[in-house]
Amino acid sequence: MSLGYAEKLSYIEDVGKVGMSEIFEPLHVLQEKIERLAVMIRKSKHLVVFTGAGISTSCGIPDFRGPKGIWTLQREGKALPQASLPFHRAMPSMTHMALVELEKAGILQFVISQNIDGLHLRSGIPRDKLAELHGNSFMEICTSCGTEYLRDFEVETIGLKETSRRCSNVDCGAKLRDTVLDWEDALPPKEMNPAEKHCRMADVVLCLGTSLQITPACNLPLKSLRGGGKIVIVNLQETPKDKKASLVIHGFVDKVIAGVMDRLNMRIPAFVRIDLFQVILTHTLSSDKRFVNWILRVASVHGHKAPLPFIKHVEVSFLDGPNYKEAILHKQPFQLKRRTVKTKIFEVLLKLIFSDGCGCVFSQIKVPIDFKVSPDCTNYDKDAILQKLRDTATGDPCCGQHEVIDKKPISNPKSEATVYAIVTNVVQYNKTTPESNGTAMKILNGGLNGIGGLNGIQTSWKRSRSGKRKPRT
Repeated sequence: MSLGYAEKLSYIEDVGKVGMSEIFEPLHVLQEKIERLAVMIRKSKHLVVFTGAGISTSCGIPDFRGPKGIWTLQREGKALPQASLPFHRAMPSMTHMALVELEKAGILQFVISQNIDGLHLRSGIPRDKLAELHGNSFMEICTSCGTEYLRDFEVETIGLKETSRRCSNVDCGAKLRDTVLDWEDALPPKEMNPAEKHCRMADVVLCLGTSLQITPACNLPLKSLRGGGKIVIVNLQETPKDKKASLVIHGFVDKVIAGVMDRLNMRIPAFVRIDLFQVILTHTLSSDKRFVNWILRVASVHGHKAPLPFIKHVEVSFLDGPNYKEAILHKQPFQLKRRTVKTKIFEVLLKLIFSDGCGCVFSQIKVPIDFKVSPDCTNYDKDAILQKLRDTATGDPCCGQHEVIDKKPISNPKSEATVYAIVTNVVQYNKTTPESNGTAMKILNGGLNGIGGLNGIQTSWKRSRSGKRKPRT
């Protein structure tokens, strides 16, 4: 992505302390502390994890305050990092996926995140076990009925503003809003209330990759102390809460968590990204009833005007002879117009050319065209189909596998929409050791380079009496 998030924030002169030096503990100290953390997690009855920008830096998303943080570089007058991949193609880190496994095992009870990159949800943490304190760049919400919409594109605004889309609930239709907070926005009770509740219940609050400078968020872990809970901090820099912690570990978060998972004898699952799109076939008879005028569209499932960010262009060919002209669709919405004989049955081959950041260059899908066939009334088990795709992609790691997950007729104009699910990334994680540097991840059928985007809020905010957040001086 561009420097989108930082550019959208309201201007303030003082963003607080930046450029904090990093601390790397000796190997033997790191190993001993990892062992202690593993024991604490194994014994824990109510583990809560509190995350900051540091868990996403290995995904290529820079933080704000570290030695190479966005605001650090700005203050030093240095050039900001350039994006080598779009923000919307960022992959969860080893830490994100380890948390998913801990949650599935019943060990992790709740996740509190200050990040806006949406990677906890994308990795598989259930929404009801996640508080996104500062919002989600890929989430819209209907403030009328409360419905949330997770998008595959970055929402264009921040500051809880109205977007260009409406709620799709038949009985609602209200305008949607973004969920990302600006400087003056108060933390939403919908996120803060469960976060406070679980911190009070926690026997261990594990803080990962956060400088713990943001108030009131940074005080949440302290709520566990009154009930006898313990705080563990894993961060490369010192934090204001270190003295309150039972254990402080200075090291790469991925290395620490990988070591913990190894000692717990738990695997770190692969990440399989599945994206959705729909093929819409609209047709009308010619005036002499001999021909069919039809339009084929490859579109987003998020609305008529929504972008389809993971497809660069579409190549269209016909499998039943050379009489039909091939086409390349470069511009969204991808749309092909043709006239064919009414009785002719044929297949269209769609070659989807993927955008940067996807795990393969293209995938091909055959679309049957038969104007006499009535709409498919099959009941699709979407969850089962998606799980089968994940299992297939993990067992035989490759991208491009696809399945139909829904078909629905549209009466006006006469159309049929077929919704496809397609695997666009598979990432496998090799456990790192304390001796190694960085994250060991294997991106199959594609590479993962740095993403010079501004996501994962790591700021210094203070709640004023008016309930709004202000930068700490």
